[in-house]
Amino acid sequence: MQLNKNVSTFIGCEADFDEAEIVVIGAPFDSTTSYRPGTRFASSVIRKESFGLEIYSPYQDKELDTLSVCDAGDLDLPFGNASRALDVIEEASEEILSAGKLPFLIGGEHLVTLGIFRAVFKKYPEVHIVHFDAHTDLRDDYMGEKLSHATVIRRCHDLIGDKKIYQFGIRSGEKAEFEFAKHHLIQEKFTAHTIDSAVTDLAGKPVYLTVDLDVLDPSQLPGTGTPEAGGLSFETLRSALMKVASLNIVGVDVNELNPMLDPSGASIALACKLIRELLIALQK
Repeated sequence: MQLNKNVSTFIGCEADFDEAEIVVIGAPFDSTTSYRPGTRFASSVIRKESFGLEIYSPYQDKELDTLSVCDAGDLDLPFGNASRALDVIEEASEEILSAGKLPFLIGGEHLVTLGIFRAVFKKYPEVHIVHFDAHTDLRDDYMGEKLSHATVIRRCHDLIGDKKIYQFGIRSGEKAEFEFAKHHLIQEKFTAHTIDSAVTDLAGKPVYLTVDLDVLDPSQLPGTGTPEAGGLSFETLRSALMKVASLNIVGVDVNELNPMLDPSGASIALACKLIRELLIALQK
């Protein structure tokens, strides 16, 4: 496939593909969503609503460099065929990585992570994962299906093995998932207080960052399909992400915004702001 700049872009993401350092792609897929669907609309809505922001971040005292990021638009994904959708995401991500650029995926449900991560793993077999989420996503299957947003981190673990996945904000899952995490992952339940230690551990290593927005408390982000009380605040998450962004990041995704479930638009605005902050922090 040929990735080019999208006509309707996330604010400030105006670079052509060849000149960009970071390439944004949307993955409008939610066919394995277990509760309330609608995340397939997130990437297009995020682009539109991003123009309520400035390209300048007062947090970082930097602007989003319009020659640094290319928004290549949404991928054409076949609803109802999770395996094929993951293949399309993987193919696009490989194209970005082979061009020496950083892929930044906007979901979609969390399963879309597996497509981009497969591509990242091929190029960086020693990659580690930093995962922000309310849910463990460590089931081996969900209702008999191996490919689900409830199994995505387990599938990533199948690739990279033990003690290479750091989880933060986790507060929901089956008991068996938490038992699995004790032996195979590095997991902080409920909070992100150990982020500094994780950043120290991961210094110099290739790191993949995946952010499920339901890690936030639903009082701050109600627009998500599986809300869980007791989540992180916006500022806690933003601060933690800035620390992670200082690492050797080789791929990123932000997922599980469901714009249909928050008519106020506040959840969309929050997601846009986090994405802007990440894109600025990831600029070379």
